[in-house]
Amino acid sequence: MIHPTAIIDPKAQLASDVTVGAYSIIGADVAIGAGTTIGAHVTIEGPTSIGKQNTIYQFASLGAAPQDKKYAGEPTRLEIGDRNTIREFCTLNRGTVQDAGVTRIGHDNWIMAYVHIAHDCQVGNQTVLANNSSLAGHVHLHDHAILGGFTLVHQFCKIGAHVITAVGSVVFKDIPPYVTASGYDASPHGINAEGLKRRGFSSARITAIKRAYKLLYRNSLTLEEAKAAIIEQGEDSEDMALLLNFLNTATRGIIR
Repeated sequence: MIHPTAIIDPKAQLASDVTVGAYSIIGADVAIGAGTTIGAHVTIEGPTSIGKQNTIYQFASLGAAPQDKKYAGEPTRLEIGDRNTIREFCTLNRGTVQDAGVTRIGHDNWIMAYVHIAHDCQVGNQTVLANNSSLAGHVHLHDHAILGGFTLVHQFCKIGAHVITAVGSVVFKDIPPYVTASGYDASPHGINAEGLKRRGFSSARITAIKRAYKLLYRNSLTLEEAKAAIIEQGEDSEDMALLLNFLNTATRGIIR
């Protein structure tokens, strides 16, 4: 299952059914789980752990040192979960000691060609990063978020669950859950109603999210007034709890 031209460090740990393509290089302190396929010309440096049933296409670079001038060779990590697809020429870097020390990718993510995920990013589950989208350092991308092609996200931004960005968006502030965003700077353009429908949200849940969106963006309220109005709306639900928690923990301010 390992091509004879591949170079595997003796300290790497590969499950017995891992496939490694031609001319790939896998360094020490790399662990790769069962059912994972590594294409040709892939470079994986450690410390890096990769879970089960991932597919990593040719020319990807995983686990290289962070692109951070403060990095001084500390043993930081890259952790990748299960069933992720990582396409051609993607670059995923390790973390830094100035943050959690780990760049983390969850499960079932679809990471398309030329995507860059910088040091200390935390990517959830079932996200989509379209071609050439890039996350600067310390970005948090929550579950089910979709970044359109060429979306650029500033360092320390948070992208909420179920967000979708249009092609070519440039994100300088946090994007609350459920929001559709586009532009330079990215601005809100309604909720991701179609995405919510596809994920099984009922009409009642979507209607409640739309009401919260209008309070946040359409009623000329301050952020604090909008949060109070969302609470007064009486929608005691997981969706509103998710939205309010995000608004209360936003680090760069939200797009308005």
